Amino acid sequence: MPDLLPIVMQLGWPVALAFAWVAGEFGHRLTGVPRISIYGLVGFLSANLISNWLPRSEDRALMLMANVAFGLILFELGYRINLHWLRSNPWIGVTGVVEAAVTFILVYFTADLFGMPMLVSLLLASLAMSTSPAGTLRVINEQCSSGQVTERVLHLSAINSVLAVFVFKIIVGIGVFQTSGSLLNAAWSSLVVLLASAGIGALFGVAVPALLRKLGNLATDATVAFAIAVILLVAIADALKFSAVLAALTFGIVARHRRVTLSRTQRNFGVLGDLLTVLLFFFVASTLEWQRMSDGLLLALTLIVVRFLTKTISVAVFARASGISWRKGVLTGMALMPISVFVILLLEQTRYLGVALIHDLLPLAAMALLLEIVGPIITQRALIWAKETPDEMEN
Repeated sequence: MPDLLPIVMQLGWPVALAFAWVAGEFGHRLTGVPRISIYGLVGFLSANLISNWLPRSEDRALMLMANVAFGLILFELGYRINLHWLRSNPWIGVTGVVEAAVTFILVYFTADLFGMPMLVSLLLASLAMSTSPAGTLRVINEQCSSGQVTERVLHLSAINSVLAVFVFKIIVGIGVFQTSGSLLNAAWSSLVVLLASAGIGALFGVAVPALLRKLGNLATDATVAFAIAVILLVAIADALKFSAVLAALTFGIVARHRRVTLSRTQRNFGVLGDLLTVLLFFFVASTLEWQRMSDGLLLALTLIVVRFLTKTISVAVFARASGISWRKGVLTGMALMPISVFVILLLEQTRYLGVALIHDLLPLAAMALLLEIVGPIITQRALIWAKETPDEMEN
């Protein structure tokens, strides 16, 4: 009789993913909760209840697939960023910078009050600046929302992501310098990596549209070409230890302004994007352990409240100046809650720099789990209350 244990372990991951997808579909239809929240909940429960049947989060192949999924989302976010709008309405950019800066300062001082080491407090503050593009964009696409709040959420998410990566890399560089004493290593892990990542993303943004123009028939070829390019870009960034976040986002922004358009039916990169989204949100939640989450729960809850109030109030303060009502400013700030996918993938990448930060940031596990599930729900409700979803527009 064959040994069933290896077979069960081999099937653990596919079965868990299939269950996450089924739970997401039924859960969304029955409750209206965003699918990605359910994927995350199933991933967390699976990792903590049947962890022996799932591959470890350190698995390089899984990590690369998760980064590819995130890269596709970042490319789409970049593709939807309108630089002309930011130039004509600079208050949106000002809102993003001020909101991120105030979030950084208040989260840092809050962590410091709880007695966290300075480097850990700085890292928590830099990650709290971010808004996960994966969470916001998937909810926006799922709700088919459009309008002033929707567009501001997309643009502020992009600004937050760039600023968070920049500050995070600088702080990691300081940590590397303190550990190794090498100024060269510290510089490479921060500024050089950021410039190189943006540069390679911009190169792809110029080269791929140029290739598509040579091939012709853009409506048919564009989505597949961009998907393959993102996969290649993420693989290169991973191999060279660049920032896949910044590279994919830059690729999308530059490609948009090279005037090659994606049709409405190609949002999310079709079936490929939907499949990788299940894997992405399941995988990220599966890296979170209950013990680490419970150890940092009190500080995590405090930081979530501080972050929520800071982002909401900061965006609302600049609402009138940027051309929307105070109410829509509040809703825009609320919609910036998702954070988990962005920060977990960013932290997992530092493992390959020899800095295993995720084990030192205990409150982050609790923040990531809570906002993995609750963050997309808050974004969804904000869009509905802003009357930018089809059902609300009809009322």
